[in-house]
Amino acid sequence: MSVQNELNTITSSISELSTRITALVESEGDELAPDIYSELVAAERTVTALLRRLRRVASRP
Repeated sequence: MSVQNELNTITSSISELSTRITALVESEGDELAPDIYSELVAAERTVTALLRRLRRVASRP
């Protein structure tokens, strides 16, 4: 598998993870304990930043 294909696969997986975390925060946020909610929001930010970096790397020729 080429590096570009691997990056695309990883980016796709992280994108799905990001979508799932965001959906969890938005749909269940009111029902979660405050500390769990805070950790999920922090994880959401971290995954979003990771996704931006992966997309930037994957878009390079």
